[in-house]
Amino acid sequence: MPIPPYVSHLRTMIGQELLWMPGITAVVLRDGEGEPGSPPEVLLVRRSDNGAWTPVTGIVDPGEHPHVTAVREVEEEASVVAEVERLVWVSAGGVVTHTNGDVAQYLDHTFRCRWVSGDPVPGDDEATEAGWFALDALPEMTQRFRDRIAVAVDNPRDVRLGP
Repeated sequence: MPIPPYVSHLRTMIGQELLWMPGITAVVLRDGEGEPGSPPEVLLVRRSDNGAWTPVTGIVDPGEHPHVTAVREVEEEASVVAEVERLVWVSAGGVVTHTNGDVAQYLDHTFRCRWVSGDPVPGDDEATEAGWFALDALPEMTQRFRDRIAVAVDNPRDVRLGP
């Protein structure tokens, strides 16, 4: 996975120690098979670093608004144009040790997004596959990503805070 230049610079100073970072999860939904009224489908990517299926995720660049990050990451990772509908959840994730040994923890902003255009294909080296999945036929994935998808689909009136 490419590391943003500012994170690489910070790593030269702190090594692999814990780094707190703002991140996003973009749960992109569309009507099933692209047809109005069909049950929704969710856009997922298979991560190149660990092979896991997830919604699109990413790190917020310095000075970038998280909703802008969501749209940018969807296009970069899955070659899909999406539009943010709303923020649905803000949560602090657990400590993660990446495959390269870097330790991080993320303040996640989960956005419900609407598909605008494009067929999902990996757009960069962060994903090896990208595709639409019916909500009742999701591939194996961690519970935290299933929960983020469920909250985005439920589209609660209030933003969920915390775990």
